[in-house]
Amino acid sequence: MSTRRVAITGVGVISPCGLGVDAFWEGLHAPAPEGLRHIAEFDPLPYFDNPKDARRSDRFTQFALAAAAEAMAMAGPIGGDPTRQGVWIGTGIGGLTTLEDQVLVHDHKGARRVSPFLVPMLMANAASAAVSMRYGWQGPCETTCTACAAGTHAIGNAFNLIRQGRCDAVITGSSEAAMTPTGIAGFTNMTAMSGSLLSRPFDRDRDGFVLAEGAGVLVLEDWERAEARGATILAELLGAASNADAHHITAPSPGGAGAVACMRMAIADAGLTPADIAHVNAHGTSTPLNDAAEAAAIETVFGPAGPPVTSIKGVTGHSLGAAGALEAVAVVMSMRNAALPPTAGFATRDPEMAPIDIVTGSGRPWSPGPTLSNSFGFGGHNGCIVIGPAA
Repeated sequence: MSTRRVAITGVGVISPCGLGVDAFWEGLHAPAPEGLRHIAEFDPLPYFDNPKDARRSDRFTQFALAAAAEAMAMAGPIGGDPTRQGVWIGTGIGGLTTLEDQVLVHDHKGARRVSPFLVPMLMANAASAAVSMRYGWQGPCETTCTACAAGTHAIGNAFNLIRQGRCDAVITGSSEAAMTPTGIAGFTNMTAMSGSLLSRPFDRDRDGFVLAEGAGVLVLEDWERAEARGATILAELLGAASNADAHHITAPSPGGAGAVACMRMAIADAGLTPADIAHVNAHGTSTPLNDAAEAAAIETVFGPAGPPVTSIKGVTGHSLGAAGALEAVAVVMSMRNAALPPTAGFATRDPEMAPIDIVTGSGRPWSPGPTLSNSFGFGGHNGCIVIGPAA
């Protein structure tokens, strides 16, 4: 089956380290902050026709609409047949803020006071639906809900819609807003969160992730159509893969076996070999097991002299289902700026970890090349995509 090239023509970000791609890129070079990564300064009202509509959207949907607005503005007028334009927005948890608020309403005020908008606000597909309605895109409108791999899986699925000829353009990415009191308590009590609230990917003293929220959105288009309309092509999506550890609900498979297989499949899907990969954007959550397994997997795939490795979670924290999309945007920005951001929070190499080339300090100048971006989620969900510079 013949396949089509897939261009990235727009990106948008709502992140704890910056609202909008320029602020986000600047924030990735800032020192690692302390504490939970809540986006305190976000105002949803500019992205809605009226305050009532904003109140009837969960925070994760608000984030998705805001990031999509920036990405679509960057992409410029796309035109075309709306039935061949799709939306695929992932999330790990969906409208947890709405659910928790309305459970309290039910408990304190009774069933009759529960909002009639509870279900359409909390459902995981609400963000995809809202984006499709905002832009009138009538093609496939779907949602991937695979924990921390959701963003990367959604981008991979959108990529295949275009590559295989079903769609000419897709708005894709992921969004998460799960920083409710109960959500925080759940992650804390399962000991996944850092006790010190410091995110230190791959560091010897890492002790868990720091919970975050946010959204990343990319506009994907058929390459020839994007060129024909004079779009600025930011990067090219080259390959994608997905598999499962089939091992444990939270722990990675020993030695990162599932991650190894997924990385190799994504690289092969891009028509490349490991020697072609110029950078690995790691999942790198700052948990002891995940980072060790991922480092081992990277060394297995690339050998002892592999490409430079970064994790942006030292700055952004771990935004669960939104992480993969935020990291895909970071990869595109690295290509646009010919530089790799540092792995903030990394200070001391772990002598028991595979000796991968972790980018530290103030970052590193870089000649853009094919980049592998990894996401590994609870449940054993693995996702990898390969992004290349526009050429």
